[in-house]
Amino acid sequence: MPGIEEEVVQQAGRAEAGAGTGDMSPEEFRRFGYAVIDWIASYLEDPTRWRVTPATEPGAVRDALPPSPPDEPESMSDVLEDFERLIVPATTHWNHPRFFGYFPSTGSGPGILAEALAAALNVNAMLWRTAPAATELEQHTVDWLRQLLGLPTTFRGVITDTASVSTLYALAAAREANAELRVRQDGLPGRAEIPRLRIYASEEAHSSVEKAAVTLGLGQSGLRRIPTDERFRMDPEALAAAIREDRANGILPIAVVATIATTATTAVDPVPAIADVCEREGLWLHVDAAYGGAAAVLPEMRWIFEGCDRADSLVVNPHKWFFVPVDCSALFIRRPEVLRRAFSIVPDYLTTAEDDRATNLMDYGVSLGRRFRALKLWFTLRYFGASGIADRIREHLRLARLFASWVDEHPEFERIAPVDFTLILFRHRPPQLTASRNGAAAGSDDQAAVEAALAEHNARLLEQINATGEVFLSHTRASGRYALRLAIGNLRTTEQHLAYTWELVRRIAGAT
Repeated sequence: MPGIEEEVVQQAGRAEAGAGTGDMSPEEFRRFGYAVIDWIASYLEDPTRWRVTPATEPGAVRDALPPSPPDEPESMSDVLEDFERLIVPATTHWNHPRFFGYFPSTGSGPGILAEALAAALNVNAMLWRTAPAATELEQHTVDWLRQLLGLPTTFRGVITDTASVSTLYALAAAREANAELRVRQDGLPGRAEIPRLRIYASEEAHSSVEKAAVTLGLGQSGLRRIPTDERFRMDPEALAAAIREDRANGILPIAVVATIATTATTAVDPVPAIADVCEREGLWLHVDAAYGGAAAVLPEMRWIFEGCDRADSLVVNPHKWFFVPVDCSALFIRRPEVLRRAFSIVPDYLTTAEDDRATNLMDYGVSLGRRFRALKLWFTLRYFGASGIADRIREHLRLARLFASWVDEHPEFERIAPVDFTLILFRHRPPQLTASRNGAAAGSDDQAAVEAALAEHNARLLEQINATGEVFLSHTRASGRYALRLAIGNLRTTEQHLAYTWELVRRIAGAT
């Protein structure tokens, strides 16, 4: 039997660890809440104290965790200590100012505070009745976003988690727009009267379009990739020819996906010409502007949305270049009633007296449970304001042009694609790999060998750069050429961070 003093200590420990049948006490929450906020503030003050990518191996985190859940309550002190000991060192830090691997995602201060408040309110915005403020704030803030982007008033918006889901919903609406197919009522399998359905996107379009085709029952063959031009943009004439060929073969085209800033090269598809094809053929036009769309807040970049007023749907991700923490995607749609028709199923227990007067957001997608994502969008838009967001995006564009100029001016480096946004594709071309044999012009076999050697060299270079933990880049291929991929867009990235990165790249490449 423990002594009295030992029993008192154990009771205190159990109290702190949430013993009993209630929640953490307000006093304990306040104490640890202050500690968490202090930790976050310190983290955001200087994320460079950590490696961008962790020095860890697959399975290391799981090996460090107990194999079974705890039988007894544990103190929040111990939980937070393990967070710092196990989780933070094994995290890839997207908030690091030298995280350049993928399109930016900044967990901004106002967005983080809003996330905490949304978690505290813990509402489910499925019905207006279950979350009046969340429902109406979502409608309102998405309309603010529409105005910032210069989109027409005919668009209505809804928030999803990611662009992958937004694109899936848009293409589900495109399928539903063909009401004669009766897909909602009768499905697709086993129906001989239903022709094969097809959607179209460029060779550079995001993989989420293909995933949507698979999920919607069209299969991978239900997506036809359209060739691109020398600037990696969809070829509208090739699109029209593909549609004609498919119709002649008994295939039913239903939608086209155009992209504003493709993932690999940030190409901008010629939306006006694509819209002409869609209108002539009676096809749904969806525009994927998940990353690049944010640039339309700048008057000088509004050109990227030329023709988008004719689209049926369009997606922009505030969690990319609007500094909203992951996840928050905005789907704009011209005919929201079609989207509702695709998804709305209302059991009796979800009917309410307000149904004829209010919007129930559950009707516009698969999810019945819906987080209060609009709160962090509202906080962020208000805190930075239109001018503050524009200033930050404009600065990121300047930084991208600056880094591109460094690449262009160096004799051993080559830029692979235009820089219309903040993505720079480049590679190192050491003289010993690119010199022609015997000083003569290289033939096709020689050129292929050079390209293979350059790809292998730059892949090794990328691995060595990322192994430092100081910088994180990714890679892609453009016109068959392997390229290093550097994307700018974090709020904390400065010219000094880019200069540090450029010096590191040159030093490791041996091209100082």
